Amino acid sequence: MNGIPIHLGLPASHTADLPKQADVVVLGGGVIGVMTAYYLAERGAKVVLCEKGRVAGEQSSRNWGWIRQQGRDFAELPIMMESLRLWQGFAADLGPELAFSQDGVLYLARSDAEMARFGDWAEVARGMGLDTGLRDKTQLQSMMPDHRAPWIGGLFTPSDARAEPWTAVPMLAQAAVRKGAVIVEDCAVRGLDRAGGRVSGVITEKGRIDCAQVVVAGGAWSSLFLRREGVALPQLSVLASVAATAPLPQIFAGNASDDRFAFRRRADGGYSLAPGAMHDFFIGPDAFRHLGVYLPTLIKDLTSTKFRPLSPRDYPDGWRTDRHWTLDQVSPFERQRILNPSPNRNALRQVALNFAKAFPKIGVPPIVASWGGMIDTLPDVVPVVDRIAAIPGLVVATGMCGHGFGIGPGIGRVVADLVLDRPIGHDLTRFRHARFSDGSKLIPGPTL
Repeated sequence: MNGIPIHLGLPASHTADLPKQADVVVLGGGVIGVMTAYYLAERGAKVVLCEKGRVAGEQSSRNWGWIRQQGRDFAELPIMMESLRLWQGFAADLGPELAFSQDGVLYLARSDAEMARFGDWAEVARGMGLDTGLRDKTQLQSMMPDHRAPWIGGLFTPSDARAEPWTAVPMLAQAAVRKGAVIVEDCAVRGLDRAGGRVSGVITEKGRIDCAQVVVAGGAWSSLFLRREGVALPQLSVLASVAATAPLPQIFAGNASDDRFAFRRRADGGYSLAPGAMHDFFIGPDAFRHLGVYLPTLIKDLTSTKFRPLSPRDYPDGWRTDRHWTLDQVSPFERQRILNPSPNRNALRQVALNFAKAFPKIGVPPIVASWGGMIDTLPDVVPVVDRIAAIPGLVVATGMCGHGFGIGPGIGRVVADLVLDRPIGHDLTRFRHARFSDGSKLIPGPTL
């Protein structure tokens, strides 16, 4: 069914021979890595993207499918606004299979406090040129005539969009190949090769690639890879669960969310449903290692986090996951080709019930599929997009904190120009790696 992840067990689509040399090697075949490779190739660089499993096999195909400017950190918003324009261009070039549609994002409020937060954010965002604004209870009823939830208002951005992640990211990968990028699946990068402290290549399970620059865009795996290279990154991952319904009557064309559930109209006529604010967290060694820096965010999100005592074996923060390996050894990335966590089905059952309460004419929706994905996150809920000063030639683009699908084209363009020392066009100060070690106060992004 269109838009539902079916990645496990599929044969590799990208089976090119591993080149012996490249200008840049990109680690990770999610949307950030794919878009970075696309823009590097477009600019004439010889780029190889290595993916340990399948392109979009993990969170890049398992997300909600929102292409959302609304609610962004204000340092991210200009990149996201650019990203939306790039999505529009891809939709024109790649056609309807991308399932790109601009029907808006609607955040729904049950309290005056929520409306106040929405209003504060919207005031700044409008000053940055975004078409966003508050909607009152009467306007909500007009937008969703069949709803019976006690929403008092909301925040709506009409230009926000959606696409089908499982079809969109592979299509973008094929577009990168047409630009000249080489993508190799089933090819884990075990580590960096260095000469004089600088990047001189990468060692993969299939051999060495000579290169002067490497981009780490490994999502939930980035911290584990970087730790082996002596680069500390306080990245953790949370489990997000999603369910897909059978085709239903349209209740709202766009994307909507409150604190209890979120929904998106899919191209097949069904809806993707998810908990609005709830997620699961697997406790592993890094959870204890980074506890101090995460405490402010943890305290704020305590009621929306379900803690699980043991991170599974071979997960990025598993208790028995290798932290140290030599470059001639099988790496953790080969032991777990595709991170495929089971969804929280109890949470999804509650989502279905909450959906039925809000839309009683529909009732409890028939669920035809469900899945889980691991979202890479950082303590201030904004990514790292930066060169690593200690290792010349190493660039990191990770920690998108659940925001990666929509902002992927914009971040990919930015990272490509960062690698090539071209004008970036945006201020990346907030995304610098050194903020975790230079004594800076970490200021969390908006939690709308």
